[in-house]
Amino acid sequence: MLRKAELLLILALFCGQPAALHAQNPRPFVQQAVNTELAASSEDHSHWLFFEIASEPGKNVKRWVAQAHPATVERVVERNGQALTEAQQRQEMEAFMRDARAQSKQHRSGEHDDEEAAELLRILPDAFIWTVQGDKGADIFLHFKPNAQFDPPNLEARVFAAMEGDMTINKEQHRIVSLKGRLTRDVKILGGFIGYLQAGGTFDVERREIGEKLWQITETHVHIQGHILIFKTISEEEDDVKTHFKQLPSDISMQHAEAVLLDQGKQ
Repeated sequence: MLRKAELLLILALFCGQPAALHAQNPRPFVQQAVNTELAASSEDHSHWLFFEIASEPGKNVKRWVAQAHPATVERVVERNGQALTEAQQRQEMEAFMRDARAQSKQHRSGEHDDEEAAELLRILPDAFIWTVQGDKGADIFLHFKPNAQFDPPNLEARVFAAMEGDMTINKEQHRIVSLKGRLTRDVKILGGFIGYLQAGGTFDVERREIGEKLWQITETHVHIQGHILIFKTISEEEDDVKTHFKQLPSDISMQHAEAVLLDQGKQ
């Protein structure tokens, strides 16, 4: 007859990996993913061409985007349902190429967004209570809810820490595949005089490996009601989808990026 320990081992193997995962503290999975993402953000200097459909109140844009140095170049093919002629597309690109102030503004805005994203990543392990929901293939599925013991260091963290939702992590590369959340309660700043966000608002960020160990955000959906901006350059109502990724040279210039964009057909 099998000894008790042997029987338990066989049962664990038979039941599969989720049982083992449930027995573990999921926080290390989250911390390792955060560390990997922060390191990748610092070390990844790749540039990409992609097609983007971006929608927010009063503004809908379809465009080709080419990341370059020192600024990203865009070729808008449609704005608010109205297709732009090739001449209009060229005119807008050339105007941006000549506008050093617009390029500098874009660069500063991108750096600011990267800094805020990094700050929110850092608080993930401690801002929430994590539980394992299961796994499939290379992915592990986690659920999070607000940690009452967490003291948010700033406004963005306060809003973020009021979320409850789910995160998927790729276990092989320790990369975040998706992060979805919902505001569990109203968030009021100074009693609502400065800002107020309604419970029930949602966000959804989807990420994919678009090159070998190179990950990018492919979808962002933010739908939060209120009168305060969580991020300076992201509206409270936003849907953004990126497709057709193609890697560009890491030292690509804006002039080269413009030429690449002119080769792209309309979607």
